[in-house]
Amino acid sequence: MSKGRLRAKLSEWANTASIDASEIRAAYVAKDVASIADAPDRESVRLRGTLRTITLRPRGGVPALEAELFDGSGTLTLIWLGRRRIAGISPGRSLQVQGRIGRTDGQRIMFNPRYELIPDPNE
Repeated sequence: MSKGRLRAKLSEWANTASIDASEIRAAYVAKDVASIADAPDRESVRLRGTLRTITLRPRGGVPALEAELFDGSGTLTLIWLGRRRIAGISPGRSLQVQGRIGRTDGQRIMFNPRYELIPDPNE
C-alpha cells in the first residue's frame, strides 16, 4: 500500500472513530448529566456512559472492582472498594453514576459511585 493510500485509510479510520464518539456522546445527553471531559474534579457530578472494561484489582489488600466508563467525550475509572462483583455491572452495559471525581497518579477516578443501570440509548 502506498503512503498516500495508507494515510487516507488512517484518516478515514480516525474520522469514523470521532463520528462514533460524537454519536455516543449525543446519546447520553440529559438535562442534569455532565460529559466526562467537562466534569469538574472534587464536585458532585452525574455522568452517563457505557462500561468498556471490568477488572478485579485489589487495593491495599481489599478487593476492588474497577470499571472504565466511556461517554464519547472521555473515560473515567469507577472503583467500588470491597466488591468482587456487582450484579448487572458488565462490559457494554449503560450506566448512570453520581459521585465526586478525584485523581490518582494523573488518572481520573470515582470511588464507590452511586449507580443506576439504564437502557442502552442505541436500542
